[in-house]
Amino acid sequence: MPLYEHVFLARQDITAQQNSALQKQFQTVIEENGGKIGKTEYWGVKGLNYRIRKNRKAHFTLINIDSPHEAVAEMERQMSLSPDVLRFLTIRVDELDEKPSAMMKRSDERGDRGDRGDRRGPRRDRGDRPPRSENQSEGGEE
Repeated sequence: MPLYEHVFLARQDITAQQNSALQKQFQTVIEENGGKIGKTEYWGVKGLNYRIRKNRKAHFTLINIDSPHEAVAEMERQMSLSPDVLRFLTIRVDELDEKPSAMMKRSDERGDRGDRGDRRGPRRDRGDRPPRSENQSEGGEE
């Protein structure tokens, strides 16, 4: 069967329990139509880059799905009818990753922070400028 990664965004004003109930509802749709659910990850409430239906934040949830296309299409149809779901995205993948996603890793594990080196870059020889006299200060005043 095809493999999918599915992410949906739920309204910010529902509770985490209501979000898990939505997740279970969509999981039931997949299982009733002959599919299986792999890992699910609740990423929490995160800010959006722009407002979606007057919401500035949303509950983010990832679901790994091993299911026929018809089951995924039915789940997406039900999501589009639900007033609590703001957006969803389903991507077909070659294999499902069972490790925690990048969103679940701590920032020090992701490697996107840390020592970035000298930000000013390497010192260049300014052959076109005369050397600075010793009585000149750093600010350029004499």
